[in-house]
Amino acid sequence: MRLTVVGCAGSFPGPDSAASSYLVQADDAAGRTWNLLLDLGNGALGPLQRWCDPMDLDAVGLSHLHLDHVADVSSLYVYLRYVPGPARHRPLPVHGPFGTASRLGEAYGLEPGESMNGQIAVHAWQPGHAVQVGPMSLLPVAVEHPVPAYGVRVTGPSEDDPDRSVTLAYTGDTDTCPGLDELARGADVLLAEASFVEGRDLVRGIHLTGRRAGEVAERGRVGRLVVTHVPAWNESQDAVAEARAMFSGPVLAAYPGMVVAL
Repeated sequence: MRLTVVGCAGSFPGPDSAASSYLVQADDAAGRTWNLLLDLGNGALGPLQRWCDPMDLDAVGLSHLHLDHVADVSSLYVYLRYVPGPARHRPLPVHGPFGTASRLGEAYGLEPGESMNGQIAVHAWQPGHAVQVGPMSLLPVAVEHPVPAYGVRVTGPSEDDPDRSVTLAYTGDTDTCPGLDELARGADVLLAEASFVEGRDLVRGIHLTGRRAGEVAERGRVGRLVVTHVPAWNESQDAVAEARAMFSGPVLAAYPGMVVAL
């Protein structure tokens, strides 16, 4: 299983990165590569095409419905509907919080009576119920954000040893909460947002700081921590420094095109 960072800018696209989007790929026993996309924020469909033809996506998982995580689903719908060539054999499964279908329809501007069903099939996350995407299992975990939000644990075959299972834990957007600890526990890689700066951004219940991301990584005994979703007005290395002060394992800053093998 491998992670490619498509976009990692926090809250809006930055000068060097699209907003949140992460491609997770795994090969099954027959050698077929399965493509899972976690979030598709503003501007992310463009760079996604460097690593994966959107027509080859097997599933999309949406952590929550803020536009910096879902805006380019509208563009993906256009691609799936109008790209020349053979159509998909089935609609693309898109998993997200309750209300995802109506939110995506409103964002695209569907006419009354229209739906995206021919290209996209929306399914609501059910906490505690895993979704299977080829050799990968996706487990949604409710986390704390001003809107319904989920982190996702993705478990699948190791890149180096297909007989060994590994886990990527993606926080989406969240502050510290019991769900976040559940999400991170024992993960090989924790992909954690770190939008806020400790001591400066005092509002709670929205985002993590690098320090809080490091604390949950340490409590969860994760293998590696990758901090992401850093807005353009912050420095990602500051988030890394905060995290390293609390976490004894490796800490990296996400950047577009970064590939992490699990």
